[in-house]
Amino acid sequence: MKNHKLNRRSNCPIAFSLDLIGDSWSLLIIRDIIFAGKRTFGEFLASDEGIARNILTNRLSRLENLGLISKKPHPSDKRKDLYELTDSGLDFIPILLELSVWGAKHEPETAEALAWLADVGMDKSDLIQLIRETVKKGGSVFVGSGNVLEVINEQNEGKEQSAKNR
Repeated sequence: MKNHKLNRRSNCPIAFSLDLIGDSWSLLIIRDIIFAGKRTFGEFLASDEGIARNILTNRLSRLENLGLISKKPHPSDKRKDLYELTDSGLDFIPILLELSVWGAKHEPETAEALAWLADVGMDKSDLIQLIRETVKKGGSVFVGSGNVLEVINEQNEGKEQSAKNR
């Protein structure tokens, strides 16, 4: 994480974390990168929650200044930038997974979106590592070729095939 000064209210790590990233828009941007493979301003702007352009601009700049995302020119469209999570940003994967579990538990209407997690049948730390590696390569959990769900399904099919061959 980049070196930065904040006026901390206390030395509590939860308060520090919330001071850094406690607004919902920042977490939703990080969510969109991890789960939906969004990488451009326009893709973030099109998210269901309907973030305003000025707020999106502010949050992307803040996340970049905090060292949670990096920005680089789009390789095929020079009018666009691509946003990627840094290692510090990737550290939000387990936090977002736990927020998903909590939300599904306390609001049943959101539970269907989390059903995939129950079906994974994978150790949580292995899943987090797989998500981290996939996102680092520009992939995501749900979208695009080689997404996490595809990889897990391929692994499960390989295990089933091995079991049949025994």
